[in-house]
Amino acid sequence: MSAFPRIPALVSRAGAASVLTAATVTASMLLPGLSGDAQAVTAGQGALKVAASKKGSPYQYGAAGPNRFDCSGLTLYSFKKVGKTLPRTAAQQYNKTRHLSAGSRQAGDLVFFHSGSNVYHVGIYAGDNKIWHSPKPGASVRLEKIWTGSVWYGRVN
Repeated sequence: MSAFPRIPALVSRAGAASVLTAATVTASMLLPGLSGDAQAVTAGQGALKVAASKKGSPYQYGAAGPNRFDCSGLTLYSFKKVGKTLPRTAAQQYNKTRHLSAGSRQAGDLVFFHSGSNVYHVGIYAGDNKIWHSPKPGASVRLEKIWTGSVWYGRVN
């Protein structure tokens, strides 16, 4: 006897056009992790994965990938890969994000380094007070601890 005795009756009533829907319902009953309550990956989390995949790519001023990056070029490239558009510079990117407190930051948010009101660097927050970024000439894309308290946070909408 089937563990789900009503499923064949549901499928037969559903008709050919709804077989896919019935299969999805069945799959969600058999595999709860695939159901609609599973948390979707945010654009920021996707961009974070893209940035991490570029580990070791060399810094080059003005470069936005796919093999060389400056700081804002890495964030621009990473978010573009997940369907989000950002302007080119760190300061312009800050102005296009929803600003957050440090307590509200999440993995995938942007971290903007500033001196006074001047934004001079950006990276993607990875959690645990670390960012993925392309730091400076002679260095490459890497995961690094945030080294200063002079940062602002922004979320790409």
